[in-house]
Amino acid sequence: MGYYTEYLDRGLDAQQMAEERKQQLKSISNLRGGRDVLVYAADMDKANTPPAWLSIAYSDLVPFQDQLSNLKGTKVDLILETGGGSGEVAEDIVRSLHEKYEEVGIIVPGWAKSAGTIIAMAGDEILMDPSSALGPIDAQMSWQGKVFSADALIEGMEKIKREVELTGTLSRAYIPMLQGISPGELQSAENALNFAQKLVADWLVRYKFKNWTTHSSTEKPVTPVEREDRAREIAKTLCDHKQWLTHSRSIKIDDLERMRLRVTDYSKTPDLAEAIRRYHTLLQMTFDSTNIYKLFETQHSQIVRFVSPGVPPPQAVDAVMVDVSCPKCGATSKIQANLKRCPLQPGHLRFPEDNTFRCPNCGAEINLTDAKHQIEVQSKRTVVNDYA
Repeated sequence: MGYYTEYLDRGLDAQQMAEERKQQLKSISNLRGGRDVLVYAADMDKANTPPAWLSIAYSDLVPFQDQLSNLKGTKVDLILETGGGSGEVAEDIVRSLHEKYEEVGIIVPGWAKSAGTIIAMAGDEILMDPSSALGPIDAQMSWQGKVFSADALIEGMEKIKREVELTGTLSRAYIPMLQGISPGELQSAENALNFAQKLVADWLVRYKFKNWTTHSSTEKPVTPVEREDRAREIAKTLCDHKQWLTHSRSIKIDDLERMRLRVTDYSKTPDLAEAIRRYHTLLQMTFDSTNIYKLFETQHSQIVRFVSPGVPPPQAVDAVMVDVSCPKCGATSKIQANLKRCPLQPGHLRFPEDNTFRCPNCGAEINLTDAKHQIEVQSKRTVVNDYA
């Protein structure tokens, strides 16, 4: 029986799925030698949700840092599920991980496309299985209400230039398009491509190749120049739109190995593969069965973004989920602190107006003033006692 069928047969509700996810994160941590585990995941195609909300964006940095602050180890695995987004935010995410940890692993159980691939290239270790996929690092640009490839724009301009040089004339069909594109936009396209390519090459040298000291075929030492050349070659290939043709193309383990980039195939470690696949199945079921569209999670805490039923875009709502353990009886309660008016999620309790939470199991009082302060400092917003 598959994991999806198993969980369907068990009839898990949202709270039970969250608890099961936490258990699988704990298993992944144990199987990886006690490393911290952090999740950044977005629904790839949430119905009635603007694509921009699903993308890697500056608004993700506060909840990402919040969850990162809950972790105390020296090594971390980031479970990554994303269709892409801002390369600049990807850079900030990578910096925050490497500033905190001695070693960073990137686990891709499903898809990590575009800017997600940029993040993956910053891992000291990249973990995938045969069904996982990265994607071309292809900067996207917006023009006249349409989103398109920066590489395609530059290639299109080069094609027109070659045609003019060959024929000595400019086709009238190109004039409307050329009138709508400024030199600044062309330069922005080139800058976006160069930024991504340089970032990937630098990170490969600094992280992925830092322990590559000997050629496996000849046993000769690897020189710094050879590391840089290999990194630039891989970065160039990942950014080569002419090779991949579409922004959504899947780049698998075999493709990466043909680029001479070593990837850890976790399917060869059965216990780890089961834990990761179970977590990924639960993640997809959570997205499918709730209005959650983005999730930041550790095995002890989580922050979710979800669309409030009946509230049309662009009115997004945010809430912070806090696990509170009673010091008297040990019972754990799930509390939802709203940053905007939104529904109380199943299995969660309201954040108390007076900051004093009373354990529903034994009645003990727990002061949550510090927790509230941390939420407000990290989010730069105010906890509100307003539930739909």
